[in-house]
Amino acid sequence: MKHLPDYDVIIIGAGASGLLAAISACRNGKKVLVVEKNARVARKLMITGKGRCNITNSDDVGEYMNNIYPEPRFLYPAFKTFFSSDILSILDEAGVDVVLERGGRYFPASGKAVDVVDALVAVARQSGAKFKFSTSVTDIIVDEASVAGVKVHDEKGLAQLYADKVIVCTGGCSYPLTGSTGDGYVFAQKCGHSLSATLPALVPLVGKDNFFSRLNGLTLKNISASLWIDGKKAREEFGELLFTDFGVSGPVVLTLSRWAVIALHEKRKVHLAIDLKPALDEKKLDTRIIRDLGSNGKMKLKALFRQWLPMQMIPVFVELANLDGEKLASQVLGEDRRRIVSLMKDFSFDIVGHRDFNEAIITCGGVQVGEVNQKTMESKLVKGLYFAGEVLDVDANTGGYNLQIAFSTGWLAGMNV
Repeated sequence: MKHLPDYDVIIIGAGASGLLAAISACRNGKKVLVVEKNARVARKLMITGKGRCNITNSDDVGEYMNNIYPEPRFLYPAFKTFFSSDILSILDEAGVDVVLERGGRYFPASGKAVDVVDALVAVARQSGAKFKFSTSVTDIIVDEASVAGVKVHDEKGLAQLYADKVIVCTGGCSYPLTGSTGDGYVFAQKCGHSLSATLPALVPLVGKDNFFSRLNGLTLKNISASLWIDGKKAREEFGELLFTDFGVSGPVVLTLSRWAVIALHEKRKVHLAIDLKPALDEKKLDTRIIRDLGSNGKMKLKALFRQWLPMQMIPVFVELANLDGEKLASQVLGEDRRRIVSLMKDFSFDIVGHRDFNEAIITCGGVQVGEVNQKTMESKLVKGLYFAGEVLDVDANTGGYNLQIAFSTGWLAGMNV
């Protein structure tokens, strides 16, 4: 027996993609319900950008494509329909001032993610969206390859809500305490969709060595880090790196982590090499060291290292280079100097693991995009079923790209329901 719909559209998840889907669908005249398992909206959005919310990036679409994996071209229709200027316009209308920072990153001028969240919720409500909180969707109702509604569980128990369109905006598996526990993947598989392996991405890496505890908390700026997989150089990034008690983190590591995690799960050998002096080639670095040794002949080598490296790193470096830190600079031999140059250009170690989804910013993998219509975000398998945001198998580097993917795919899905 076919039930009359309670709503035109039910959106599962009140995160970045869910809120934009709600605004878009409502502005297209639809009766919309957003079902959220948590007691409040967008808990993950609240902690993005270290609580500041990196809303989007000023890059053009071409540069976005260079920062998105594994199928960036899937997102062309979404970006053509709704892009960075559009989300900034919505926030401006809602009274949220933004600032443009290094790397083309937009943040709320207040520095508070909650201002972005509150503004998007207010716009969604003003547009006509209804919200149902502390309510878990347990299943999507499908009748003859078409969506019919959802099954939910709340404080009153089990219930069914009917709608001809359902948009899955559940996020991935990263930061599960915010509610991203992979529910959308379960729904997708039950509806016949295939998944690419879901792995932590933008995540700290675990190193193999005994010096990490001694370097814990040390930040290296303006270094170059290269990722090696099975002895071949896979990727290289320039910027900032942070040592932890278990390994490494920081912007360059998070960017490299996607490929490191995939390689580790494929049981391949992963190695990270840090160039501490990327602005100088080996010859120029050697020339500088010769000059500094000659100008400070009576200084102990460990003291002279303060001109070259952060204090915290010196004891570890001297030990790894097999140097005598008490030796005077004038006594340093050519062999010692060559070891200094070599380690400065290649401070390297094996990567043996990664942190879990609790520390991952995003999820790599998800609903395979070949089974989703890129022009509408509708499932090619089930009529009336749509996907948006992190549940899809598209992810990106840091810098506001991932949130823009959520905003754009959410808007496109809402526009097409």
